[in-house]
Amino acid sequence: MNEGSLGTPPRRPLAAFSYTAADEEKSRGVRRMKATATGLLLFVAAVYALATWGRNEGWGAWTAYVAAAAEAGMVGALADWFAVTALFRRPLGLPIPHTAIIPTKKDQLGASLGAFVGENFLSPEVVRDRLRSLGIGGRLGAWLADPAHADRVTAELSTALRGALTVLRDSDVQAVVGEAITRRAEAAEIAPGIGKTLEKVVADGAHHRAVDLICTRAHDWLVYHADSVMDAVQGGAPGWTPRFVDKKVGERVYRELLRFVTEMRDMPGHPARGAIDRFLTDFAADLQADTDTRARVERLKSDLLARPEVQDVIASAWSAVRTMMLAAAEDDRSELRLRARASLISLGGRLATDSRLQGKVEGWLEDAAAYVVTTYRAEITSLITDTVASWDATQTSRKIEANIGRDLQFIRINGTVVGALAGLLIYTISHALGG
Repeated sequence: MNEGSLGTPPRRPLAAFSYTAADEEKSRGVRRMKATATGLLLFVAAVYALATWGRNEGWGAWTAYVAAAAEAGMVGALADWFAVTALFRRPLGLPIPHTAIIPTKKDQLGASLGAFVGENFLSPEVVRDRLRSLGIGGRLGAWLADPAHADRVTAELSTALRGALTVLRDSDVQAVVGEAITRRAEAAEIAPGIGKTLEKVVADGAHHRAVDLICTRAHDWLVYHADSVMDAVQGGAPGWTPRFVDKKVGERVYRELLRFVTEMRDMPGHPARGAIDRFLTDFAADLQADTDTRARVERLKSDLLARPEVQDVIASAWSAVRTMMLAAAEDDRSELRLRARASLISLGGRLATDSRLQGKVEGWLEDAAAYVVTTYRAEITSLITDTVASWDATQTSRKIEANIGRDLQFIRINGTVVGALAGLLIYTISHALGG
């Protein structure tokens, strides 16, 4: 079965591990150090040959000490040359086991490095201890309390907000917003809330202004449309009544209606106003306690929400909010940005001085970091393993040698010097013991 056939995407090759001009420059330095180390080996070999010849020629006992030191120096130099070379290639091209370690063991080294990082750096305990030692809460608070830093954060947040609003498709957001508002409205029963609000409005007399306005508008309408009202009354009269009677009745009805509305407008204690108060009080109580009334309100609410006009209004709310937020994000002096800046400075001041708040913030960061390393440790370490596995073995060996090879040549030099000193010491001790 091919990889990815069950939904797992096939692994794509990672970026190449290139050998750059800077690496080539470092390689020249490595070659110079190699020449120095090799020159030192040739020097001690020449010293050994000369001291051995001098000893055979009878130059003195001191030549034996020099020859022993030079011989051990050659051994140390050759051993370290073999060890350093075996890291990157096969010495002298011979198929000696456990040589050319980096090219042949690259993938195993990558896996070992990933496991090492996962065990020693990506454990929750290590991450928590490290974050706790940094004192991020106090340092973050002091940084945010600086107005210049608060301005910078505010600008970055505004840029991020503009980017997010630009990327989001209006149709998608409108659909989500409309569905959320509709679902929320359908889930919540509104009748009791309306009843409580209406009850408080009536108790406070806040509805009197609305009644005043309705009475005033009704009076003005009656005055302006007197002929229409009388014609409507006359038009509803029986056909067998005389016309002058219909006219008299129409005028009488109009005058009584106008008088009633005028008195209701001008008399705060008018009985009709009291009737309105009682009606609203009873209706408020029914909205809260009467099952039938509450059910009718819920049906009315559902009918209203289902109407296309209402859905269009709900959906269009996002466009208005988006336009407002974009304008606020782009304006340096907008209320949104000024409040965000002030909030950041205030938060920074609290974080810098409030140890409890610092503890909370640091606890949140520790928990988040611990969750990430616990949940995604395998993915993080696999990034190391997969990256190393994707490198070309030859290029990898050359690049690593270019970057650390110069220091490795000092191992050869040190091996030559230390070997010579060790050989001299061993020969001296052996000679002193009668060797």
